[in-house]
Amino acid sequence: MKKPAFNRLLLKLSGESLAGEIKAGINPQVLRIFAEEIKKAYELGVEIGIVLGGGNIFRGLSTDAVNMDRVTADHMGMLSTVINSLALKDMLMQYGMPAKVMSSIQMDEFAEHYVSRDAKASLSAKDIVIIAGGTGNPFFTTDTAAVLRAIEINADVVLKGTRVDGVYNADPEKVEDAFKFDELTYMEVVKKGLKVMDTTAITLAMENELPVIVFNFNGRNNLKRIISGESIGTKVQG
Repeated sequence: MKKPAFNRLLLKLSGESLAGEIKAGINPQVLRIFAEEIKKAYELGVEIGIVLGGGNIFRGLSTDAVNMDRVTADHMGMLSTVINSLALKDMLMQYGMPAKVMSSIQMDEFAEHYVSRDAKASLSAKDIVIIAGGTGNPFFTTDTAAVLRAIEINADVVLKGTRVDGVYNADPEKVEDAFKFDELTYMEVVKKGLKVMDTTAITLAMENELPVIVFNFNGRNNLKRIISGESIGTKVQG
């Protein structure tokens, strides 16, 4: 079997993607598809950390939160990521994969408290570690949390799964002649204002020389193909 391109990765998935066509909440069929794709990657022998967003349940910057105290709204968003993470853990275990949820917000009845040392030990033991609760602080996105956790667990790469096949100069769902970038530097992302991740996340990745690959997670086998070394999506580095 071909050696994986990465030994350890951090997979970032949006909360909205869990909702599927129902637009809110958690779609069981989508969860099953997620588990199927992650299992293909897991069987390659790679160590997998996962960070999920919470936008399918509540997002601190959503219109629903416009009149709320920002800290309160962000706390609600963090709790949403815990719900999503527990749902994914359950589905992964149904598919025969050892999985655990670690939370930056201490809630011992639901998840282990996130400590980078413990997370690395679990990854080395071939557990899939889902890290919930964002950074544990308001005013930070789950993209930033994904980059931060990837650095802390010594991941080789952040794989950001989206519903499009990479980074474009304009929204390909709205602009017919939008073109896709195969590779970008961190500074190009910032200067061009490309919506890869928020500026804090990209800057943190740049400072720590952590590559980010943006790809279409909905494409069957795409995650496996990236781990196998194929050029899929858009790679941000350098």
